[in-house]
Amino acid sequence: MRIVQIVPSLEERHGGPSKSVRGLSAGLARLQHEVTLLATTAGTGSRHQEAGLEVEIFHRNWPDRLCLSRGLRAGLKRLEPEVIHHHSVWLRTLHYAHRRAKRLGVPLVISPRGMLAKWTWAHHNWRKRLARWLIHPGAFDATAGWHATSQEEADGLRELGFKQPICIAPNGVEIPTPTQMAAAAEHWHRRLPEIGQRPVALFYSRFHRKKRVLELIDDWLEHGPRDWLLLIAGIPQEYSIRTLEGYVLRASGGGRIRIADGIGQPPPYAVASLFLLPSHDENFGLSIAEALAHGVPAVVTDTTPWRGLNDHGGWCVPWTEYSSAMRAATAEGPEKLRSRGAQARAWIAREYSWEMPAQKLAEFYAGLRPV
Repeated sequence: MRIVQIVPSLEERHGGPSKSVRGLSAGLARLQHEVTLLATTAGTGSRHQEAGLEVEIFHRNWPDRLCLSRGLRAGLKRLEPEVIHHHSVWLRTLHYAHRRAKRLGVPLVISPRGMLAKWTWAHHNWRKRLARWLIHPGAFDATAGWHATSQEEADGLRELGFKQPICIAPNGVEIPTPTQMAAAAEHWHRRLPEIGQRPVALFYSRFHRKKRVLELIDDWLEHGPRDWLLLIAGIPQEYSIRTLEGYVLRASGGGRIRIADGIGQPPPYAVASLFLLPSHDENFGLSIAEALAHGVPAVVTDTTPWRGLNDHGGWCVPWTEYSSAMRAATAEGPEKLRSRGAQARAWIAREYSWEMPAQKLAEFYAGLRPV
């Protein structure tokens, strides 16, 4: 099957989809499908092959935030796929995907990637309503099917009134090698020597209010153990490094919390004893899966689709119980936490390979194609 995957950006600063769409595309290519992955960039475009698929990246035109790209629109017109799968919404690239699918008479599949979740939908709701009609008019109604990465995301789509078929296929996760973990640990120990002196609790995600990063800082300073260090690393977005550092200093938490820019750095999971993510909402939560793949047990909120953690070495609890779960986790000795981490890692290796979601989506695509 000829498949075009479109993601607005493969740049690291745009979070999980920059990794997960690559992984899905490669998984489909390994199943012998002809896959082309299209994306945009603020810089110069490029074209290359990787993991058995064609990757084309096009320059983004102004305004950058809406992801307009004359190059991607023209590049898509050269292709004649049997299905077009677009990842994310509210951006102009979805309009290009919609128009091309309509012209060819092929199915359009949309992955909202968390952008239609309840909390996200309510955040700046008027902008989203405007974007639905002005940025990609008619795309939601024209889509042949949706891809959700969890049952919770699928339920959210139904609550919004969408009646098209939904394929529930979680993201896959690569299990890191010992060499990769050792290199990452060496990097972070060299960058922040103090993390080798005490246990580390890690927050690693976008710096955005959706992730409750400020609330986590407050919670840690009130309830976190003083002999641990909280490392908040990730992608500056709504909050900058300076903003978070100022917040920590004003709360007199300078010796207990470190803020670090994660862009261009290896993930710091290898230096952590515990992973923390108290998000308002996650459609999947790739950083949670990655932490577990590194053997790091996690404490997350039940507004993420990770309730299975409670049976596989971690904690998935309501926000009102988050402080208690964090205290319980940090009170366990290092041996117990390592045991929990090993259990979580085995679960991820068993149930979250890329082959399963790729196969599931390939079957979904085939069922949507006109006979």
